[in-house]
Amino acid sequence: MTDLLYTEEEEALRAAVRDLLGDHSDAAGVIARTESDAPHDLRLWRALTDKMGLAGLLVSEELGGQGATHREAAVVLEELGRAVAPVPYLTSAVVATEALLAFPRSGLGSSGETSLADDLLGRLSQGTTVAALAVGLHTAPGAAFPAVRLEDGTLHGELTGIADAAFAGLLLVPADDGGLYAVDAAAATVTPQVSLDLTRPLATVTSPGRPATGSETPHRPCAGPCAQVPDCSPPSNSASRNGR
Repeated sequence: MTDLLYTEEEEALRAAVRDLLGDHSDAAGVIARTESDAPHDLRLWRALTDKMGLAGLLVSEELGGQGATHREAAVVLEELGRAVAPVPYLTSAVVATEALLAFPRSGLGSSGETSLADDLLGRLSQGTTVAALAVGLHTAPGAAFPAVRLEDGTLHGELTGIADAAFAGLLLVPADDGGLYAVDAAAATVTPQVSLDLTRPLATVTSPGRPATGSETPHRPCAGPCAQVPDCSPPSNSASRNGR
């Protein structure tokens, strides 16, 4: 039976995150950001990832993460929600990370290189890459979701309700061939949408284009290429690409 009570270590993690947010995420600042062209707080994101290593909680130590469990991630999410922290933790460190973790772990290949999914997981765990799974936030668990069309190696179509897409450097885009494609967000058109929750920026992703070079075909559950993206660090100003 699962113990629903928090351990001392989990409570210590909670206290550390709460203290950090108390210094970096006050209510007035959060409200001001929802009305600005930069709804995400890059400085806070850096504090969570560089100083505390929280982006890699769900990633194994072998890939540069913390090798923790969903319990620790839940503690962090609870505190981020309590402070309404303007960071892409749920979308990048949890949702996108889980999508990549669904790939079978292949370890080192014959050339001594890790798989592309493992490489991306390493980047996400360090917080240097911010990713967004291009599935609408309104999609219910287990429900069908839209996919773009793959034609001649290029992705075509439009996906709506994508949370934190304007802050992401990497988009994980589902295609109609059953594949999940890693696309440099700069190659897509990302247009902000009106969101009922101003603290959760949404966007429409249009014409993702051709996945970056270096793609390969991994095993299922994502049968299509997962492209290697050279540099997907978060932008210094989210308005630089979303046009606001």
